[in-house]
Amino acid sequence: MPARLPLGIYEKALPLEVDWYERLDLARNVGFDFVELSCDESSERQARMGWTKAERRCLRDAADKSGVPLLTMCLSAHRALALGSADADTRDKGLDLLRKAIDFSLDLGVRIIQVAGYYDYYGTFDDATEGRYLDALAAGIVWASEAGVMLGVETMEGANVVDSISGAMRHVEALNSPWFQIYPDIGNLAAHGFDVGEELEIGHGHIVGVHVKDSRPGEPRRVPFGEGLVPFVEAFRKLAELGFRGPVLIEMWNDNRPNSMELIGAARQWVVGKMLEGGLIDDSTL
Repeated sequence: MPARLPLGIYEKALPLEVDWYERLDLARNVGFDFVELSCDESSERQARMGWTKAERRCLRDAADKSGVPLLTMCLSAHRALALGSADADTRDKGLDLLRKAIDFSLDLGVRIIQVAGYYDYYGTFDDATEGRYLDALAAGIVWASEAGVMLGVETMEGANVVDSISGAMRHVEALNSPWFQIYPDIGNLAAHGFDVGEELEIGHGHIVGVHVKDSRPGEPRRVPFGEGLVPFVEAFRKLAELGFRGPVLIEMWNDNRPNSMELIGAARQWVVGKMLEGGLIDDSTL
């Protein structure tokens, strides 16, 4: 095994009222290896994709100084700017954001962009929706391959979405690019009622990262670890069997709580315990 399987924390779990260096340094002090950036529906986070070279350099310098890289990005903004939308303007805006996110990732050293599997979350699904979504991804794959940035489709919650690894594999096989793979969310898989171990098996060789959170049916977010239905030990055991050694990301939303660092420290300890029990890591890698 490598010296350490990379274990990261989601940006939204960390304090907001600090600068980037302090935020990353806090993550390091708790024991995390990387932080995952968010580009969500908010105008503030989307605006980052248009930052100047100097602004990007400041964030890159903060990561270098802290020793905590911004290894991955969760690009969930396509929940609103749906790539499968029947509205051409919405699709164009979604594609423009995807291209900007790839350029941003190249400058910041982000290796993997988790592309949300939203066909048209707020709209409808018809015979053409999936085709439009795939056409948009095909364009994104060209840009990503030119930049050397990996795209990984996320298994999502809700309707009009890529809800399973088996569903995501249809797109991976259709688009047939080394730059487009799968970055599953095991909490979403469990909330939809899928057998998480079986789904991970289906994605063997195509999983570039894993989102880790607990969930319940109808509650895909903010379920405390251990209070949901996700079979963590079984999932980590399956990943170990598959030889997975990519990034594992603890996804949390601490909403800028005063005790956010205490919360992520406890979450890390809990998840590491399950990883040890499942054999994905051992004591020598801690």
